[in-house]
Amino acid sequence: MTRKLLGVAVASVLTIGTIPAHAGDAVEKQLQEYRQAAQMFGKTLKGELQAAMKSGGPTAAVEVCNERAPEIAADLSEETGFTLRRTSLKPRATEPTSWETAVLLDFEQQRAAGTAPADIEWHEVVEADDGKELRYMKAIGTEGVCLTCHGGNVDPDLLAKIEKLYPEDRATGFEEGDIRGAFSIHASLDD
Repeated sequence: MTRKLLGVAVASVLTIGTIPAHAGDAVEKQLQEYRQAAQMFGKTLKGELQAAMKSGGPTAAVEVCNERAPEIAADLSEETGFTLRRTSLKPRATEPTSWETAVLLDFEQQRAAGTAPADIEWHEVVEADDGKELRYMKAIGTEGVCLTCHGGNVDPDLLAKIEKLYPEDRATGFEEGDIRGAFSIHASLDD
């Protein structure tokens, strides 16, 4: 199964080479907008999580992540016209689609080969029902502070709170430098 998903990812990446030359500028422009949206999502959520950690500790941060992360994604999606979300091979809330899974598996291979998560991103153009769609993913690295809620030794009281908010949670056991997940963005390609 993994080999099949990686094949999909490789085939998807190869489709980038079939984009007409005149579409290259549109792709690059939209990719820059995607990168800005992902950066804004990360910066906004990180700021709110840090404020919650200072004021109420990790339990407050989990509540902020549970409530605000979807709101931030929805607000940015509405503002930009893109579909923006976070996902992971070990999700806390948002299961990856089949194409996101293939990309995340490729990201893991890149990290295993020594590429820093901050340097890992991917994109492709695909045919969709209403024209061409540009898909983009940017890896999210695991920092030391992330281990409070996502590490292998989560405080039992905090873990109880996480399990209450996320009964299907699989987002623990990470180590610093791991790929925690990715920002995923897609929208119709502007010509």
